[in-house]
Amino acid sequence: MAEQKESSVLFSLKELMSLEEDRIKQEDDDKKRKDAAELHARQEAERRSRDAEEARMQGEVERRRQDDQRGREDQARVEAIRQGEVEKARHEAEQQARLRTMSQQQEHERQLAALSQDKKKKQLTYIALGIGALLIFGGVGSGVALYKSGQEQDRITAAKNAEIAEKQTQLDKLLAELKKQTDDMRVAQAEASSAHSQAEREAATAKLAAAQAAQLRTQANIAAVQSRPTTGAAGAGAGKGTPHAACTCQTGDPLCSCL
Repeated sequence: MAEQKESSVLFSLKELMSLEEDRIKQEDDDKKRKDAAELHARQEAERRSRDAEEARMQGEVERRRQDDQRGREDQARVEAIRQGEVEKARHEAEQQARLRTMSQQQEHERQLAALSQDKKKKQLTYIALGIGALLIFGGVGSGVALYKSGQEQDRITAAKNAEIAEKQTQLDKLLAELKKQTDDMRVAQAEASSAHSQAEREAATAKLAAAQAAQLRTQANIAAVQSRPTTGAAGAGAGKGTPHAACTCQTGDPLCSCL
């Protein structure tokens, strides 16, 4: 009976020791899991912190890059606007000079035309007096010849006036084209200055180049029309073989009928 009790006590002690070992092992396992979880949490927090710092640094680098790019674009835009204004001022100055030159030349031609008309009127008066004198003293034949000469001079004058009118019409048309081309250049320069993309800038630049080329052609046409002499050749051809009076025109006079 005593041995049975002793065995029961030993079993109970062993059971208690086993339970205690299990408890200690469980606590040790729990501690290890807790330590591992805390280590993982620290590592994860550090990783997130590093990722956040790298993202912040990359964002800062990108922001600086974009700021630098915007600065360069703004500087290029300002420079383009400045160059456009300089070019615009130069074109306007050249345009004003050309217009003044054309206006002076047109005024000179009008004065020459007025002088020519006065001269022709005096010639007609002299011719009429000559006709009268010839009718009285030299017979009808010589008077008729002088009358025909006056008619020929009228034809030459009319031809000159027609050429002057045609030349003025051409100049007015070319000047209107030049003004429109100048307006087109201003619009293209404004579009280039306000362009938001490379494609828009290239399109505006192409439009500007086309307007400039057209303006150069128009300016060449204006110079050609201005340099073309007014000869009255249409009227002169009709009277081929008729003797002319001595030439009294100034050198380079576009209204000279002697040319």
